[in-house]
Amino acid sequence: MTVTVVVGNPKPASRTLTAATLVAKALRPDAEPAVIDLVSFGPALLGWGDPDVGAAVRAVRESSLVVFASPTFKATYTGLLKLFLEQFDGATGLADVLAVPVMLGAGPAHALAPDLLLKPVLVELGATAALPGLYLSDSTFQDDGVIDRYAERWRPVAQALEVVDHA
Repeated sequence: MTVTVVVGNPKPASRTLTAATLVAKALRPDAEPAVIDLVSFGPALLGWGDPDVGAAVRAVRESSLVVFASPTFKATYTGLLKLFLEQFDGATGLADVLAVPVMLGAGPAHALAPDLLLKPVLVELGATAALPGLYLSDSTFQDDGVIDRYAERWRPVAQALEVVDHA
């Protein structure tokens, strides 16, 4: 089973990347996740047909579990993540992908953002988003136990829902 982390933070090697990787490893401790740090694509995300962006889209489509992660910007996910998601075809672009929306923020004010804002887009693209979204404190996620409790509760569900690799 292929596990991928997609990070929509405009800062490379961000806390969002760290958090998303921890979530992926907690849900699938037997798999090393591939990481797609969208900031590395720069302006290539603004157009269509870039080969590197295309390869990232294919990698996500061929994954069985994908953690989509973003910091909370203006009460929603970043434009960087939106640009990447625009690269997928309509209602089937993420077919057979179990998607987990994860967002980080400074406080609890936007705790529903992963479920209210990011999850509907993933579902619209055909992903299975049966697990609740996860909102993490950007300053305490490594020590507060939230990721471990989430994984303990949802790991069996994620494993039951994963589709065999597409390759």
